[in-house]
Amino acid sequence: MAFTSLVGALNPIALHLGPIEVHWYGVIITTGVFIALWLSIREARRRQINPDDLYDFLLWALPVALISARIYYVVFQWSYYQHHLDQIIAIWDGGIAIYGSLIGAIIVVILFTRWRKIPTFLFLDVLAPTVIMAQGIGRWGNFMNQEAFGKITTLAHLQALHLPQFIITQMDIGGVYRTPTFLYESVWDIAGFVFLLATRHIKGLYLRGEVFFIYVAWYAFGRFFVEGMRTDSLMLGPARVSQWLSVVLFIGAWVWLIIRRRQHNVPSYLSGMTVTKK
Repeated sequence: MAFTSLVGALNPIALHLGPIEVHWYGVIITTGVFIALWLSIREARRRQINPDDLYDFLLWALPVALISARIYYVVFQWSYYQHHLDQIIAIWDGGIAIYGSLIGAIIVVILFTRWRKIPTFLFLDVLAPTVIMAQGIGRWGNFMNQEAFGKITTLAHLQALHLPQFIITQMDIGGVYRTPTFLYESVWDIAGFVFLLATRHIKGLYLRGEVFFIYVAWYAFGRFFVEGMRTDSLMLGPARVSQWLSVVLFIGAWVWLIIRRRQHNVPSYLSGMTVTKK
């Protein structure tokens, strides 16, 4: 749920189209998706993947990712939604989980690549850097909604971080200043995007699938610490769901990378579709 500052908060509504309110959250998320698509298409061509496959994939992945993100959120907030069943579909009021969307999107990737006979890990490698970039952009939607924040802090602390004034003002939520955890995760995600973009074309560095699993490990590592600072975590008993999932994903990614390196005849990422082995 979004909170409104007592004074100075940015308007979460970008514009009105008659009775329809267009939220900045949706504008920002959509912008991130289209930038990710554009960059992925450029890379897909280099790896001999038909750009039309990216367009077709997106038509399936976006609705599934949105639905799975909402289902994930509702499941872990069932104590509330079991008494408010009419609000389960009220996604416009907030309440989606990035891990839920990623789970849904990966399921679509597996099914789609099998259908189109595209190496699944190669497809994931092409998408991974732009996905983490889109995640970093998307966190600014949380900023506009004044959500995904951390514990109460002070104006002096925020000023000591040398943040722009508009961020400090937006972190005045409910009359108190909050830790800008959205910003920490956004910076971490964009750093991961830059790292993957700078390294994935180094000859001989990545085997097929490794770009994707480096993305998984990178994102999970940062999300674990950011989640620990948030005050709106989805909980399973006393445990923060996203923290435990981050631990599982981080360890799983590195185990897979070690196993992958011990396998024989695994094609390199740069070989693209010229090698069909998955």
